[in-house]
Amino acid sequence: MRVHIGSDHAGLSTKQFLVSALAERGHEVIDHGPHEYDALDDYPPFCLATGAGVVADPGSLGVVLGGSGNGEQIAANKVDGVRAALVWSAEIARLARQHNDANVISIGARMHSQDDVIAFVEAFIATPFSGDERHVRRIGQLATYERTGEVPPTR
Repeated sequence: MRVHIGSDHAGLSTKQFLVSALAERGHEVIDHGPHEYDALDDYPPFCLATGAGVVADPGSLGVVLGGSGNGEQIAANKVDGVRAALVWSAEIARLARQHNDANVISIGARMHSQDDVIAFVEAFIATPFSGDERHVRRIGQLATYERTGEVPPTR
């Protein structure tokens, strides 16, 4: 699996750990930075580049990391075609793939151990989208809203 990854300064050491751990597991990792610690760096460029990398690379997945993961998720979701989920457990990572066809996950590096982070990412990578009609319908409603700006009718 090709995995695009980006972070801010708060997620840098966890990102570096993930790059190595994923490569050791046979994944191809594309690191969108940062590549050195800068306490004043801004997360949007790294997370936007990660999201854009995923969208431009069909079949790939992405991971963005920050202190809490909140801003990084928001940034990644600004990229057309990204469905980024904030993940805090392996179960949430699986559900993000199964129900939402998430193609990017965001993790708070200050909130979890490296063992937990790799478990979340492995669960995300290993889980396919269920393809259930209700999930396909809901994702379609969101895509239509993004394209048209019109709120879908309720059932």
